[in-house]
Amino acid sequence: MTATCNSSAREFSPIEYSDGVLRMIDQRLLPGEEVWLEYTDFRAVAEAIRTMVVRGAPAIGVAAAYGAWFGARDIEAEDFAGFWTKFEEVCDLLAATRPTAVNLFWALERVKSFVRANDNQSVVNLKIGLEYEAIAIAAEDIRTNRAMGKNGAPLLPDGARVLTHCNAGALATGGYGTALGVIRAAVAAGKKIAVIADETRPWLQGARLTAWELQRDGIPVTLICDNMAGYLMSRGEIDCCIVGADRIAANGDVANKIGTYTVAVLAKEHGIPFYVAAPLSTIDMSLPDGSHIPIEERGAAEVTHSGDRQLAPEGIAVRNPAFDITPARLVTAIVTEQGVAKGDLAAGLRALAGQGR
Repeated sequence: MTATCNSSAREFSPIEYSDGVLRMIDQRLLPGEEVWLEYTDFRAVAEAIRTMVVRGAPAIGVAAAYGAWFGARDIEAEDFAGFWTKFEEVCDLLAATRPTAVNLFWALERVKSFVRANDNQSVVNLKIGLEYEAIAIAAEDIRTNRAMGKNGAPLLPDGARVLTHCNAGALATGGYGTALGVIRAAVAAGKKIAVIADETRPWLQGARLTAWELQRDGIPVTLICDNMAGYLMSRGEIDCCIVGADRIAANGDVANKIGTYTVAVLAKEHGIPFYVAAPLSTIDMSLPDGSHIPIEERGAAEVTHSGDRQLAPEGIAVRNPAFDITPARLVTAIVTEQGVAKGDLAAGLRALAGQGR
């Protein structure tokens, strides 16, 4: 793994691949530094996912696909059986990095399905095919986000002041973004949109990443602390909310960055629409509701420290769930690349998932 710098002005993607090398922007260092790390080993990609060099459900899925390809490339096997055993071990290691983001498991299942479907191929051809499959997953994610943006843009009225939580932009995907993709599409359609970004403790994805992306794009953005949203809603200064998702259950319950549930409750109290933007790959139709979604608990230092600076008393007990569950009853609509689910979200998601097959 090596580090390089890049300040390209072209359309932004946090993940780039060329000639057997994966480059990912280190999101832990933004906005202060724009450092790109280079990867050629699946174990290093797994560590990048675990330590949040790359984060956001779709981006994690893309990174995992490339990680699986790196692992496959290094497998020494004479036949399919030997290759498959070692490839499963590669995928298992990648799968163990983050438990909540379903796109991770979706991407790994997709590359495994590719291998199973080509069990009559040589090991050499399987490796070649897996590289193309990873590239396809990355390209499809950007196309999906653009379609999502087009479908969701009509939900945002001209002149809207839109609250978002965490970062569901280009940085969280292969490019363009989910929730921020909807905002970008609305702006591209000529609407005047102003964004209010929650800081999103404890990793400050809103303050560091969403603010950086939108400022970079010239979209008006105002940063607030997480506990300010209710006050602004009570003053009529927020017109709607839109967030991304890490996993959506079949009934429309949404797992997203911790604090999303709070925003949804406040929005309901104030009669403000609460929208979720996510690709079909984020919808887990195998889970009936949000109570079955595993919630990742991260280390105490993320709460007790800011960088190397300790903020809390030594030895204090800490809870640090990375995600929460927003019940479907609080969600106005879910935007996907196939369309928008409203009202009966369970029925809407079933219909959209059927179109995506």
